[in-house]
Amino acid sequence: MSKRNSQASKTAARERLRQERERQAQRAKVRRQLIVAASVVGVLAAAGGIGWAVVQANKPAYWEAAKKDKLVKPAHTSGADGTTVVLGKSTAKKTLVIYEDPRCPACAEFEQVVGSTVKKDLDAGKFKLRYIGATFLDRNLPGEGSRNALSALGAALDVSPEAFLEYKSAMYSKKWHPQETVDTLKDDDYLIRIADTVPALKGNAAFRKAVKDGTYDRWALEEAKIFDRDGISATPTLKMDGKTLTGPNGKAAPVTVADFNTALEAALKG
Repeated sequence: MSKRNSQASKTAARERLRQERERQAQRAKVRRQLIVAASVVGVLAAAGGIGWAVVQANKPAYWEAAKKDKLVKPAHTSGADGTTVVLGKSTAKKTLVIYEDPRCPACAEFEQVVGSTVKKDLDAGKFKLRYIGATFLDRNLPGEGSRNALSALGAALDVSPEAFLEYKSAMYSKKWHPQETVDTLKDDDYLIRIADTVPALKGNAAFRKAVKDGTYDRWALEEAKIFDRDGISATPTLKMDGKTLTGPNGKAAPVTVADFNTALEAALKG
């Protein structure tokens, strides 16, 4: 092979090598660009996801937002916020105050056993009844059934005091009262099914709309503040003239008719 041929071969080889390096460099450049682009997309997606999550996390929960709703007071209430609920004959000299949480199993037991006696004495004018609704079980369990049920009780009270009392009794009945750990009372349809057992509420379009629309949600939140403000620690709690009515143990509310009658008679004389 002549030197010319040998030199030409070397030159051609170097040219092929240069071209191959350029191709590899170009491929590497394209690969880097794709990686950077993918990374940017990933970062943007992650940022968007984080942003969405932050927005959702900071978005007020329904009941938190309800604090800013317009306050609608049920009929048959008094006080600045409509949170004073007093039932019975105006001629009654004493007032029995009862604190109850709609999800409370002890309240359900009290209503099932003693509720009819309370109603009989109320109708007889032995006392007026002041109802104070609590929702602390929604915080403790947690859930929203206590607040939702209290709002529905507000809708029943707007119909009439009698409808309110009958609805409350039905809500605490063995048939309808759920276990406290099951948040059944958050369901508007379930609350309406209970209401359909009360003549004044059955098929009542205004009542149903109020429950569905949450008309008295803000009222329920205001009503529940009284329980916390009064420093009550359990439900049911019964008071008359500032003194707590209890059963024989001197701590819990009376759970039998006999114990209730004994505590009531003592309070009426006090």
